[in-house]
Amino acid sequence: MSTTSTSLRAAASAEGEQQQTLAMLLRALKLPAFAAHHEELARRAGQEGWTCPHYLRQLVELELSERRGRRIERLLKASGLSTDKTLATLEQEKLPAKVRRQLPALCEGGFIERAENVLAFGLPGRGKTHVVSAIGHELVQRGYEVLFIPAVLLVQRLLLAKKSLLLEKELRRLDGYDAVIIDDIGYIQQDREEMEVLFTFLAQRYERRSVLITSNLVFSQWDRIFKDAMTTAAAIDRVVHHALILELTGDSYRSEKAKSRETVDKAPRRAPGDE
Repeated sequence: MSTTSTSLRAAASAEGEQQQTLAMLLRALKLPAFAAHHEELARRAGQEGWTCPHYLRQLVELELSERRGRRIERLLKASGLSTDKTLATLEQEKLPAKVRRQLPALCEGGFIERAENVLAFGLPGRGKTHVVSAIGHELVQRGYEVLFIPAVLLVQRLLLAKKSLLLEKELRRLDGYDAVIIDDIGYIQQDREEMEVLFTFLAQRYERRSVLITSNLVFSQWDRIFKDAMTTAAAIDRVVHHALILELTGDSYRSEKAKSRETVDKAPRRAPGDE
């Protein structure tokens, strides 16, 4: 075996060891994109004549992009948002004109920075849940922590924490979300304990964190939720003080779809071979 061949093999072995060591160090530093792509980008850098700063910048941008993607995936999984109620599936042409105008700014998330609330009112089937869910999805894409939860389940969660003497801890946990979407607040049972924990939650987030609420009950009917006039007024005051109101009017989406299906079902069917 020639001295040249021996030297080449030794160099290749040393380079391989260096690559393994580098990969270990990058994983220890929690830089998985660096570890996965540094060799591929190094070859490209050699072919295209990149400078060292340019090569490093490409790696950093790739790491940040993949890290952001993983974070959004985690946020979306923890949000409880329905995967099919997004902005892409929202039939915006059926929304009232004012709501359509408000939607882009809400999706940007500025209201969260101002600790404002969003209240969506309308009769059943008007798209309230879809609208706030679509906003929630857009907020997650911008890195905000969002929780979607039906009002009934939120109250049950708070009641369970209270009975276990853990209400304060549960409120702190919920406080970690930039926005909590409370769906169908009008369907809470008429129970004083339920009213108290819901009021406590709303009061705790007042002027600090945002809530998005859907309701088929207008404010004048909220005494059905909070029982007495004083608590109802206090709750409304806290929710409305810094709030954007979406009024979902028009026909019921569900009724329209049911009518469409009925029309299709009643349509005469042609026999095979008919023109």
